Amino acid sequence: MDIKLYKSPWRAIRLMLLCSIFVLIGIFMLSTDDAPKWAAWLNICFFGMGYPVGVVNLLDRRPQIIINEVGIFDRMAYKDFINWEVIRGAYILDIHRQKFICLIVDEKYVPAIKKGEFQKQLSKEIGAQELNIALGQVKIDETKLAKFVVLMASLSPEQRKREMNEKLLK
Repeated sequence: MDIKLYKSPWRAIRLMLLCSIFVLIGIFMLSTDDAPKWAAWLNICFFGMGYPVGVVNLLDRRPQIIINEVGIFDRMAYKDFINWEVIRGAYILDIHRQKFICLIVDEKYVPAIKKGEFQKQLSKEIGAQELNIALGQVKIDETKLAKFVVLMASLSPEQRKREMNEKLLK
């Protein structure tokens, strides 16, 4: 039994609508004689890149985050499940209104070893960990999810399975 969290289609639509405003401003700048043409084209090209990103996010129906009795999987953080046994804790980090759940993991965990010193230092400077789950694309209460991650990491495998079944039946 899995808990699957999907990307919010409304966030993709909002991105495309916001980009449309700036693309229209660029088109308006092209129609006036006193605006620099290079700035108009730069505006159109830069914010026009939001359309393909928005369409991809809108059409991507794969789960962004999967939680089960084995661990937690985030398509953006790591390409495999992060087992509950290596998670020591979790906390919420807010960077410019973007929410992250920072996973405190065992130091011997393989992905932690693969990061370079610059990446490790940068993560420490902003208050993050080496494994962070970005919640910007999914709509979920980050506090409840962080508490759930901490709870699941503290349970035995049998208790995890029972807890997952209870959450899915609610």
